[in-house]
This record gives sequence, C-alpha cells and structure tokens, in this order.
Amino acid sequence: MTTEFPQSRVTVEAVGSKASVVRRDVGVDALRPGGTVSGPVMMEVADVALYVAILGEVGIVPLAVTTSLNINFLRKPVASQALIGRCELLKVGRSLVIGEVSIYSEGTEEPVAHAVGTYALPR
Repeated sequence: MTTEFPQSRVTVEAVGSKASVVRRDVGVDALRPGGTVSGPVMMEVADVALYVAILGEVGIVPLAVTTSLNINFLRKPVASQALIGRCELLKVGRSLVIGEVSIYSEGTEEPVAHAVGTYALPR
C-alpha cells in the first residue's frame, strides 16, 4: 500500500485467510458538517479492505479493479475514533472476487457501516 498508494491514509493491520483488517485514523479532514465521518471516507476504508484481502489471497495483481461497491451506513461513527474495516472474501473466482466489509469506530462493537463489493481480476 505504501508503495502503490502513498497518498492513502488507510493502513493494513492484518491480512490472510481470505480476510483483512485495515485502519483509517479520523481527523478534521474526514468529517462533514454535523461532526460525523464522511461517506467517502468510509467507502475508502471498505474499498481498501477488499483490495488488501484480495491481494493477500491471489497475490499482487495491480490491475485488479473495483467493479461494484455498495455500502449501507448503519449508525453515526465516533468522530474522534479511527475507523476499522474488517473484510471477508465470500467468493474468489478466476475473474471476479466478492467480499464484504464491516466498518467499526475503534473501540465499539456495533458496525457503523456494511459494504459488499466486487473486484475484477485481469485475465
């Protein structure tokens, strides 16, 4: 991630066994009016968690691309806490990979968002 996406603020905490855990610290740049974490920041966490889990499973495939990402915002994240994304891959095929990501405010047990995404792998 550091080499290919140095601009990303998402860091990898764990990867393996068709799963990943990523973290994104939240600062004022991630907040929207009303003091909550913006939707695009939560989508970034979901997308990176999927990407990391996929690369951990199939190897470094730089041309793997998101083909769909659907997110449900469940509750207001804690604006002063990092976001934690936990991904599980549901299907790893030859050309498509499908996974789901639960996003949490660090230190909380209930997810703040849930995403399902599909990546296309180059042939």
